[in-house]
Amino acid sequence: MPSNSPEQIRDILESVNTIALVGASEKTNRPSHEVMEYLQHQGYRVIPVNPQLAGKTLLGEVVHASLAEIPDPVDMVDIFRRSEFAGAVTDEALAIGAKVVWMQLDVIDAEAAARARAAGVTVIMDRCPKIDISRLGIRR
Repeated sequence: MPSNSPEQIRDILESVNTIALVGASEKTNRPSHEVMEYLQHQGYRVIPVNPQLAGKTLLGEVVHASLAEIPDPVDMVDIFRRSEFAGAVTDEALAIGAKVVWMQLDVIDAEAAARARAAGVTVIMDRCPKIDISRLGIRR
């Protein structure tokens, strides 16, 4: 299945349950906060990751400083960080065994994507799951 095909996006969004959102913000006007809240309302468990907020609660979930600190299995890592940080986050996602690395709109790192794909991980770049859920009419 070609990368970023509607079928692949649908398969991902219908199969994942737990999403780690790296770059989560407690500011309600930030896109990462809006997307986290939206994904929760769609039935996903979204675990926020932000070292500056570690230990706090955000939308009912404890914020972790890093992916490695999340005690539960994570299906997908949603990267809300600038492209220059995407490689390190991708490597963390590989280390915790995530099945999908999703880089948000304007987040692109071809080298990190190649590393993840070589490890058997599905990669989506420069897309937003909130937009794709709405566009594809996905109901959970």
